[in-house]
Amino acid sequence: MQSLIRYFANVPDVHRVLLLTVSIAFFWWLEHAKSLVATGRSWHHALTNATFVFTGAIVQLFFGYALLNTLNWTAHHHWGLVRLLPVDQHPVLDFALSFLLLDLLEYTYHVFMHRYGYLWRFHAVHHADPAMDVSTVLREHPGETAIRLAFLTVWVFISGITFWALMARQFIQIVSNVAAHAHLRLPEQLDRVLSWVLVTPNMHHVHHHEKQPYTDSNYGDVLSIWDRLFSTFRRMRAEQIVFGLDTVNEPVEGVSFGHLLMQPFQGRPTPKSPDSIPFSQPASAHSMAGITNIDA
Repeated sequence: MQSLIRYFANVPDVHRVLLLTVSIAFFWWLEHAKSLVATGRSWHHALTNATFVFTGAIVQLFFGYALLNTLNWTAHHHWGLVRLLPVDQHPVLDFALSFLLLDLLEYTYHVFMHRYGYLWRFHAVHHADPAMDVSTVLREHPGETAIRLAFLTVWVFISGITFWALMARQFIQIVSNVAAHAHLRLPEQLDRVLSWVLVTPNMHHVHHHEKQPYTDSNYGDVLSIWDRLFSTFRRMRAEQIVFGLDTVNEPVEGVSFGHLLMQPFQGRPTPKSPDSIPFSQPASAHSMAGITNIDA
């Protein structure tokens, strides 16, 4: 255990980048394993979403400094909810409590992004993707990146989570979030078991359905228990799900990166036209090694 703590206490940023890259590449391969080669439209869509990595990196440079200072301050002053409990000598219990508390706070952040108008304008850029696949996990407006990291800094201050526990959680969070956005579905029986505890692709797809109240459900980050506890959990069959937002008329072939950057600052959204049908819908099920690929 001490070797793991030392690793996460000194983990290079490049390791997280590598984990994200490998995770996206793996699920991209699963999404396109049946056809072996992704279409030109899929590549255009993925590259547009991936461009947000660069704008996000700039924001993270600034907020990363604030986050590190907060982590150092809470450690120096022994501050935070986790530190009120006698778990210093029990690293497994320390991590478990930190993970649960931070996951609850991330659930709260996600609810805020949906409930408050100007926050939603930035988060809607992520939700408006009409062809959700694994690249959608990268589609985060830099304004939302700033908001998310500001909230995370507050959550770190409240929780008193240690640096190593935060980094360990982020490794789990990266894989979980990438998997949840992949255009794949688990067998229903398996999903019904896993979704009692974990956010699964089946569960998160409902959150990306174009209409309320489905959009405003399944807020969980890594764990689904908060949705169960606060009655925000919903199920939906794959063939009923249409990705995107019914208030944003994003065409099938996608929009430019510049358009997505300006989207939060535009006026009232244009309702989706009846002919604007995402290229990934309707979903057709193909069984593959126990995982259902719904990429049409």
